[in-house]
Amino acid sequence: MNELQTMIRLVERRAKTIFTPTKLPDTSYTINQYVGCGHACLYCYAKFMCRWKQHGEWGSWVEVKVNAPELVKLKHPAGNVYMSSVSDPYQPIEKELQLTRRVLLNMDKGVHLSVQTKSNLILRDIDVLLQFENIDVGLTINGFSGKLKKIFEPYSSTHRERLQTLKILKAHGINTYGFISPIIPGVTNVGKVIDQSSEFVDYYWLELLNLRASGSKFNGLLKAEFPQSYVIMKHGMYEFIDRLRQMVCSKGVNLRGIVVHYPKFGVIR
Repeated sequence: MNELQTMIRLVERRAKTIFTPTKLPDTSYTINQYVGCGHACLYCYAKFMCRWKQHGEWGSWVEVKVNAPELVKLKHPAGNVYMSSVSDPYQPIEKELQLTRRVLLNMDKGVHLSVQTKSNLILRDIDVLLQFENIDVGLTINGFSGKLKKIFEPYSSTHRERLQTLKILKAHGINTYGFISPIIPGVTNVGKVIDQSSEFVDYYWLELLNLRASGSKFNGLLKAEFPQSYVIMKHGMYEFIDRLRQMVCSKGVNLRGIVVHYPKFGVIR
């Protein structure tokens, strides 16, 4: 971890429950053994948690549910479980704390689980993932590199590392998916990302940038550095989504849906 990551404030707490009902698409419950994330992605939508957590700036703190491994024991929630919605289960501190690993070890292996991350650290836990009867593992992929990656996603695995992670997971017989996000017109090359990953990805989810939830700092940067992208996000999304959908369909890949946040949250199938 770099110097900033070693300064992450850890807030330990004991949770009462760990499986939370949700309205996320194709999901019945979420599980968040962490709240907050040391990846500190500039556009992260989960920064809304700062409004009531009050631990500081997003990316500077992580709340740790220390009793999460005990809470999952002997529980078998009906439906699909998604890990995680307001954190990354394999963010940098997981390497030391191994909280996610302990949760997975204690979880009923019959649970239908989907794990999503931006980190190649998940490869450490292939032995545990293989114990689940029904599991999908997804990597957030977007092709960001160089200066763009440093600004948008400073502390996550590189695009190349994420592709390699998907390839290794697939080689071990684990169902994989690519979560292409955030999709920003003129910035995220969705077609290229699909071409780079389709040989070892079972299906895709696409997500358009949530401009409102990404915050004023990210909005200001996007408007200044990518003014055409900003204009499309504000005024031309319907046409952009139509073109995006046609392009992806032409690739012949399994597309589960396109997640949109404007004018309201929804999924285009």
